Order: sequence, then structure tokens, then C-alpha cells
Amino acid sequence: MPEFCSCGAELPPDARFCHKCGKPQREEITPEAEPASPPPGVVSATEPTLPPLPLTFRNPIAVRVGLSVASIAAVLISVPFVSWGFLIWLLSAGFISVYMYKWRTGQPLSVRSGARMGWITGVLSSVILTILRTLALALEGTHGFASQVRNQLQSMTVQNSDMRGAVEVLESPAGIAAMFIVGVIFMFILFSLLCMAGGALGAKIMSKD
Repeated sequence: MPEFCSCGAELPPDARFCHKCGKPQREEITPEAEPASPPPGVVSATEPTLPPLPLTFRNPIAVRVGLSVASIAAVLISVPFVSWGFLIWLLSAGFISVYMYKWRTGQPLSVRSGARMGWITGVLSSVILTILRTLALALEGTHGFASQVRNQLQSMTVQNSDMRGAVEVLESPAGIAAMFIVGVIFMFILFSLLCMAGGALGAKIMSKD
């Protein structure tokens, strides 16, 4: 049975429009336009961004930066001609570690975060220097270590009785081990505090840029 438009014109089979008045004969279903994908390298505004990693020893970038800076600082402190400036080397190590971490990650650090980055560098510096001192002690032997400390005590303004007592302690392996452990603990605390101060100072200065 033929179909007719509302204007009275007879329509051919499966006609979409009336050939006389142009009236549509059925609804057209248009496919929804797909959202355009962002170009490569552009992050979408709705894409969640990952929070920055905390400054701990589980942060691989912080460990790599701290290890590289700590290695240089430990070598400089071990060299006799420049070891007198260990305060400068340790403060600079904390400062440089903050600068390198910010350069590697682009993440600005607060004063607290800078001090934590300096603490990581200080801990690694003390560990590296402890290893170097242990190797030197193993190569020189206990007598070499005792003679070095004895010479240092003789160059200081110490009373004879006190110096003799300290030298007697160094004559035994237990005394040398105890003095070595005390030195390691003192070095750990000193290195951590100085590098933390340098890191906090670096973060404060860079935050003003």
C-alpha cells in the first residue's frame, strides 16, 4: 500500500524525505561524537597526578642523589690536605643534595623536607667514611691506629697523667674497639646535623627563587 506525506504527495518506498515539500519521513539517529583524545605528551586535566614520594630511604631518587653527594664529601674529608674543611664540605653536601633533588624531580622542597634530604646525605656520608676508616684500620693494624691517636694526644695540651691513661687504653684491642665505636657514633651525629643544616638552608634559599 503506498504511503502519502501530509502534503498529499505519494511517497516512494523507504523515502526519507518528501520529494514535494521536503518534510522528513522518519527520525534520523546521529551517532554521538567521541571526545577527542589529547595529543601525545599532554596530560589531561582530569587525570589524577601522583603525590610526590616522601623523602625517605625508600625514595630511589633521594637515595641516588644523597649517595653521589655523600661519596664526594666523604672523599674530601678523607684527604689530609682538605679534611680541615669538613664543616664546609658537610654543609655544602646538604645544600647540593637539595639542589640536585629539585633539579632531578622539579619538586620544590620546604625547609623541613630540605633538612630531611640533608639527613639522608649525612647518614650516607657517615656510612661511607666509616667504611673507609675501617679499611684503613684493617690495613694499618691496631698499632698504626694507636700511634695516630697517641700523636694527636701529644700535640694537645693534656696533662701527663691523663695522656698516659689514654695511651694505656689504646694498648688493648678492647680499648681501640671502644674508641672506634665512640668515634663512629660521634661522626654519625655530627654529619647528620651538619648536612641537615645545609639542606634546610638550601631549601630556604631556593624557595625564594
